[in-house]
Amino acid sequence: MTEATLALAQAGDGDAFRALVDPYRRELQAHCYRILGSVQDAEDVLQEALLAAWRSIDRFDGRSLRAWLYKIATNRCLNFLRGESRRPQPAYLPDHGAGGAGQGRSDGPWWLEPFPDSLDDLAADPEARYDVRESIALSFVAGLQRLPPQQRAVLVLRDVLGFPAAETAGILGATPAAVNSALIRARAALPPDRRPHEVPMPKSPAETAVVDRFVSAFQRFDLEELVALLTDDARLTMPPEPAEHRGPGQIARFLVQTHRGQEVRLLPARANAQPALVLYLPDPHAPIWRASGLIVLSLRGDQVQALTRFASPNLLARFGYPRTLPRD
Repeated sequence: MTEATLALAQAGDGDAFRALVDPYRRELQAHCYRILGSVQDAEDVLQEALLAAWRSIDRFDGRSLRAWLYKIATNRCLNFLRGESRRPQPAYLPDHGAGGAGQGRSDGPWWLEPFPDSLDDLAADPEARYDVRESIALSFVAGLQRLPPQQRAVLVLRDVLGFPAAETAGILGATPAAVNSALIRARAALPPDRRPHEVPMPKSPAETAVVDRFVSAFQRFDLEELVALLTDDARLTMPPEPAEHRGPGQIARFLVQTHRGQEVRLLPARANAQPALVLYLPDPHAPIWRASGLIVLSLRGDQVQALTRFASPNLLARFGYPRTLPRD
């Protein structure tokens, strides 16, 4: 940030304002996503935050633009979460109930959405407790949603972004003592993954091998191979559906029974620093494939620990995939 650019922005120059805030836009979007769990909500709230920043840029004191933007964005997120009418409650979702051994009702956030993978512009802070990959993982974001909003914001600001307690207190309009107290409670409720070394590195040969095995087994409806690929504690969830499937046998049978008798096409993607697959199914009335959703895979070693299936084709535009493909 240069004093000349700031002076122009404070004088009403929109191009100068964009030059100031654009370097922070992507990390602010990820910040809002971590707190809200929904990419669409994060985009909406970020737009509100940037509009608020534009309207108040003339009152910015020139010290830390990044902290000032985070203060506006964080408080807009908290305001969003206070507006109960802006997010329907899970009780309004259809409850299909438990449909047998290994199937039950999910306790995860139904509004969870996948985040398009791009970690290059999300810088890690040496003071942060989580690295970038851990802090955007789908399970981490889902876990954040279980925390009270203030604790959620404190944990993200302190342990993900590395803001000091005093600076976090300034962002939230709280005292350092209140911030430290909230952080202790948040850490107790959301302990860090103690086995991150068991997760294959993104785009590594080890990761590719697991994904390729899964794709092959799924496309062949190989029940035995699917069971072998899943960890004993594997879970399949399908936000916003409230049902989940637990255990390798139950999950493999669900995948096979749901799609048996039809071809499936799986294209590679990435979400939340994890491997993902775009699922296409054949259209019965036209020579095309139709998008059926996105499956995000959480790996542990050479197995799949969790599958999160997002059925809305509307999500795929963010990942650069079309709704339909020609069928050769």
